[in-house]
Amino acid sequence: MTRASSLALALTSLVCAAPHDDARTQTTAASQGITIGAEEVARGFDNPVYLTAPPGDARLFVVEQPGRIRIIDNGRLVARPFLDITGKVGYGGERGLLSVAFHPLYGTNGFLFVNYTNRNGDTQIERYTVSADRNVVDPATAKLILAIDQPYSNHNGGLVMFGPDGMLYVGMGDGGSQRDPHNNGQNPNALLGKLLRINVDRGDPYSVPSGNPFASGGGKGEIWAVGLRNPWRFSFDKPTGLLYIGDVGQDKYEEVNIAPANRAGVNYGWSAMDGPDCFKSSTCNKSQFQQPALTYTHDSGTCSIIGGFVYRGRAIPEVVGQYFYSDYCNSWVRSLSYANDKVRSYHQWIDGGLGSIVSFGEDSTGELYICSSNGRVYRIVKRPGTSTR
Repeated sequence: MTRASSLALALTSLVCAAPHDDARTQTTAASQGITIGAEEVARGFDNPVYLTAPPGDARLFVVEQPGRIRIIDNGRLVARPFLDITGKVGYGGERGLLSVAFHPLYGTNGFLFVNYTNRNGDTQIERYTVSADRNVVDPATAKLILAIDQPYSNHNGGLVMFGPDGMLYVGMGDGGSQRDPHNNGQNPNALLGKLLRINVDRGDPYSVPSGNPFASGGGKGEIWAVGLRNPWRFSFDKPTGLLYIGDVGQDKYEEVNIAPANRAGVNYGWSAMDGPDCFKSSTCNKSQFQQPALTYTHDSGTCSIIGGFVYRGRAIPEVVGQYFYSDYCNSWVRSLSYANDKVRSYHQWIDGGLGSIVSFGEDSTGELYICSSNGRVYRIVKRPGTSTR
């Protein structure tokens, strides 16, 4: 990422006549017969940057960038924070508490993992354990899992998420500044500019899974994928076995990358490439890199892609299987359909009006949410009266 009651915003859907790699050029056609909007769930958050929930848990957990996690329980914002580590967090700009991931067996072990920048600006991955009170984490249970030095204040990545394989994935930006000055994106001996994969159920504090591309040498063992600039948000779609990454671009492009989640060592190109173009070298061999599934340019006032999730909820059956995403500066909400290694169509559902969208979130039933810079959390909903299948 660079740079009171219920509110419902529903706009008629726009659908592309054919897939294209630049959403600026979309043409409109008949909609699917539905309208999708955003309904306010709660407000009063201090820079909400992520939302998630443990498996089978009806509560919503909202990460506040200064260093707190708040709970929405049955539509009510719980006054006491679930976790408060503001004293440890270096907050400002792209720094802060950036995400939380609940262990797949959270209901049994009570483990949760957070990604934040400390007072020195360096990335910390820590594990905590919930207390006897299910709404409060015991801060004394903090255990450092992984620490990564950050040379600059931006491009920290920030997401921790468990994959379908039970491993913990960590999105790491290239370390910041501009144009990847240390060439971290293509350096297998740097954890920056990568997607990491570690086993937090074996080893102390973790072990390197044997399937990682450099598990036996040649680079850092924790690396799963290389060539990322700032993968602020990524997600897994279990039914299709695909990994989706929204990678924030440099001066011209924003991109969505899609690849099989079980494919080790994918190289997404940065900083040899930016979007579909060679970047640092005009003679780069594009065939050695995973090409973006979709790109769009900054010509229409966009600046930083906000990657989301493939919708797998039940409330809007018409869009099951579509990947939702946004842009921090423009804050429209779009979705794309992907099949047979191609983007087949995309839709624009919401055209701003929600503040700056910072992140999407997903609850335990697959419904999608939006975290906004205006301090509010929204749920993506279908407008009443539109068709159902």
